[in-house]
Amino acid sequence: MTTPVRDAEDLLRTAAAVYDDDPAARTVIDELERRLHEPLRLAVAGMVKAGKSTLLNALLGEQIAPTDAGECTRVVTWYRYSATPTVTLHPKEGEPRRLPVRRDQGRLMLDLGGIPAEQVGWIDVGWPLIGLKSMILIDTPGIASLSVDTSARARSFLTPEDAPSSADAVVYLMRHLHASDIKFLEAFRDTAAGAAQTICAVGVLSRSDEIGSGRIDSLLSAGKVARRYELDGELASLVLGVIPVAGLVAEGARTLRESEYTAFRELAGLERTDRERLLVSADRFTRESDVTGLSTSERRHLLGRFGLFGVRLATALIRGGVESSSDLSEQLVAQSGLIELRQFVRDQFRTRASTLKVRGVLLGLDRLIRERPRERVDEIRGGIERITVGAHALRELSLLAVARSEGLPLAAQDAADAQTIIGADGTPAHVRLGAAEGTDDEALRERVGALLTHWRRLAESPLTDRAAVGVCRVVIRSLEEIASDLGPAPDVMLAGGPRDGAREHAGEQREQHEPALGGE
Repeated sequence: MTTPVRDAEDLLRTAAAVYDDDPAARTVIDELERRLHEPLRLAVAGMVKAGKSTLLNALLGEQIAPTDAGECTRVVTWYRYSATPTVTLHPKEGEPRRLPVRRDQGRLMLDLGGIPAEQVGWIDVGWPLIGLKSMILIDTPGIASLSVDTSARARSFLTPEDAPSSADAVVYLMRHLHASDIKFLEAFRDTAAGAAQTICAVGVLSRSDEIGSGRIDSLLSAGKVARRYELDGELASLVLGVIPVAGLVAEGARTLRESEYTAFRELAGLERTDRERLLVSADRFTRESDVTGLSTSERRHLLGRFGLFGVRLATALIRGGVESSSDLSEQLVAQSGLIELRQFVRDQFRTRASTLKVRGVLLGLDRLIRERPRERVDEIRGGIERITVGAHALRELSLLAVARSEGLPLAAQDAADAQTIIGADGTPAHVRLGAAEGTDDEALRERVGALLTHWRRLAESPLTDRAAVGVCRVVIRSLEEIASDLGPAPDVMLAGGPRDGAREHAGEQREQHEPALGGE
């Protein structure tokens, strides 16, 4: 368990003693303790029809989140691990109630039991998926919905005005960059990060296949658009990156059925001219036709599950040599952008999970002592400040925010290297050090030593201004943590002395890397 988590536990115990006679405060503290020990909370947010539930199903690998326009898409829904499937409705007033677990053609059917969405606080879905053991996924109603109540539910959960966000990080879906997107992301940064001003959001250019009108190379076009968005002056300081994803293809690929693979093989086997005429548009694809044995209802099903881009891509892959449904599923996932998103979430959020959860706890405690002051709150306030100062991962995220919005006060190459070292491209040691995957520890130690020498010289140079020295100190701390995690060389361990350039780690130990949600 990392030092910040232990310190946060101690601080929660102190707070519990201070507010021992205040039941309302104790309820808040108990909730903060649960938050500290449960998995990272990752919310999926975006405007209406951005494809949130579809992407969530793709991440889960099952059709659990409802994707229609029913009442359930208008409430906040949590998906967490449970040994057996459970669905619990938490009303705004009254006791929670269990809902029946029903599936229709594999899809989970959520029914509010006649309760209006306006009266529902949230729905809690427990599901036996291994990936949910390390991450809670939260589906949220659409931002900027025509329904004021629906938008308000999303905003009150993700960006409350008088409390920290209930999410630790957010995957934000955009079809096009809109003023409402910027407004929401600014609010999330302010409520989730507090004074630290860290970035804990990733942008997703959703429904990316539509950018290229469903052409096979649509995601290449979407990638170029995503790069432009990453450089956008307003967006750069609000998200750590923008990733193009064809959500419908990703969901369809991860839940591909044998009958669908058979249908794709039928299409792939058509004469080229017949196939191209059939796939020229969604309207043409679903018309009556005698060139294929697939009925119009079967073709409508494929279109609804995969979109025109997915149908074109699947038939092209089969013509290219894919010979089984499992191979087709794997190839479609690889082409959808889902792997890149999962890797990003793992490298940027999962590896910082402890720090992000501690941050939420500290913000909650800060609000508590401001709203309910009493004797000894200075002890709690001091603990909050002490843990915040010691949480180096927060300083890294804060510096990344500055780098993306304002740039760093360094020479171009040093600025680029600094961002890599503090985790802009991912947090594994070899990524931070700019080394190839599989590089042995001895080579990594040598690289750390060389980098420490460079950055210490830069920090100590009389020509380096104060702002640049501050950046250097953050970079040096990151390198020292890498050195500590790598440990001394075996021969040095036998000699009983520390290796030059490696300092004993006095702060937060790095959280062990875990497989991505639904991953290997």
